[in-house]
Amino acid sequence: MIKEAIILAGGLGTRLRSVVSELPKCMAPVAGKPFLHYVIAHLQKKGVDKFIFSIGYKSEAIVNYLNEQYSILNIQYSIEDEPLGTGGAIKLACNKTTEKNILVLNGDTLFSIDVLKLSALHELNNADCTLSLKPMQNFDRYGVVELNNDLSVASFKEKQFYKSGLINGGVYALNAEKFVTEKLPEKFSFEKDYLEKFYTKRKMYGFVQDEYFIDIGIPEDYERAQKELIEK
Repeated sequence: MIKEAIILAGGLGTRLRSVVSELPKCMAPVAGKPFLHYVIAHLQKKGVDKFIFSIGYKSEAIVNYLNEQYSILNIQYSIEDEPLGTGGAIKLACNKTTEKNILVLNGDTLFSIDVLKLSALHELNNADCTLSLKPMQNFDRYGVVELNNDLSVASFKEKQFYKSGLINGGVYALNAEKFVTEKLPEKFSFEKDYLEKFYTKRKMYGFVQDEYFIDIGIPEDYERAQKELIEK
């Protein structure tokens, strides 16, 4: 089972400025705790015990919090001196990994997936990347991912209104050993420049999980998180 995770924690809260100023998105307070608390708690509960935090913007807030609250956790930091895009940040952080297969996720999204099942599907297929997909109804904020019968990725569809579809929940099982050898620029988008350009040439699969999902990137969902995560 995958027990090592890269958490992308360098994101700017540009759309949250009205409610959270001067903090990385993952440090936005939710029900009295930084949102990152809920992300770490879920991963720990699922057996993940090694964490690599990809940080940049206002990183001292993240480092101070983790040092205070998680002093016994196995933590490393991958620091971007300048924004590298999601892909560049992941590739840089992969230099710190010790396992062949790792989890990659966003620090401002909580998707309560079953890591054991994701790991099993990823390893069974000897996949390059396995995407965790969330079924959704009546939405226009996300693009959708279509799968073939064998759960390999068939296509990525643009953002528009969909009555129903599978969205990319932003939690990936990734073959880090293979990913670092890909000929990709220093700065690139993991979604646009890797997933969407390589899915026909690499072994990419989708793992569908209808589990709790929230992305606090917009004020409405940030407010929703305040109510929903009190119980978590």
